[in-house]
Amino acid sequence: MVETLVSVIMITYGHEKYITESINGILSQQLDAEIELIISDDCSPDNTDSIVRNIIDTHPNGHWIKYIRHTQNKGAIPNFVWTISQAKGKYIAICEGDDYWTDPLKLQKQVDFLEGNKDFVLCFHKVKILKPTGELVDDFITKIPENFEQRETLAKKLNYIHTPSVLFRNVIQSEIDSLEFKSAPIGDYFLYMILTKYGKIGYLEDCMAVYRYGVGIFSSLNRMKHIKVNILLFTNLYSYEKDPIIKKIFYKHLLDALSLIDEEFKKKDNILNTRRHKLIEKIYKFLRK
Repeated sequence: MVETLVSVIMITYGHEKYITESINGILSQQLDAEIELIISDDCSPDNTDSIVRNIIDTHPNGHWIKYIRHTQNKGAIPNFVWTISQAKGKYIAICEGDDYWTDPLKLQKQVDFLEGNKDFVLCFHKVKILKPTGELVDDFITKIPENFEQRETLAKKLNYIHTPSVLFRNVIQSEIDSLEFKSAPIGDYFLYMILTKYGKIGYLEDCMAVYRYGVGIFSSLNRMKHIKVNILLFTNLYSYEKDPIIKKIFYKHLLDALSLIDEEFKKKDNILNTRRHKLIEKIYKFLRK
């Protein structure tokens, strides 16, 4: 039996406009080893299912695809966790159903890096950003910081890794079932924080994927929802983390997110005497103990 070298996981929901391009970018990969593409359709209400099945039947590499369409909607993070748990490869790559890869040698380059650098647990690379207008531009969302390879940097600077650019070692199957991970509103950043307990972060200058801006759930949230998402994220990261230095960093991020809610309330007239403001003050006092 041939051992799978790379498992590519693709979660999808309502991506009928984009998923053909996403799948084709993976099936065009030139890797001197076995690839599996695990597509997990979270009960999409559109034509995603028929599009995927047609590609399986007609594409020369359609046999790479392991496809499941859930009969009930699991939700983005539970579906993400479930799909990771299905990966059998030595390495795992991620490409959600609305992003796509542009370099057929992407996986080969990243596998070569990790095979040659055993102290690194994951590597990522440059991406282009596709705006809703159709304009393809350089990445204006993230900035690669100094010491990007260190876990503490990832904790301080937050996520500078675009999901379709990552390849990582399949070493955390026992940890993705934690309550904190499954309860987090953002899965990729939490995943990277878990992974970096096992090694450093590598970076390749090659631009090999495209991230669609304004399509995903998180990028479409308004300011208040962004703040709430961050509070939930940092609460779960703080609860999960065991390293006291990293834990302190997430504690600070949590306080910063709570202070932003306070600022939003203060913009409204007479908000200082509301029950909601008093609740925030109670949270502050609890966290400062």
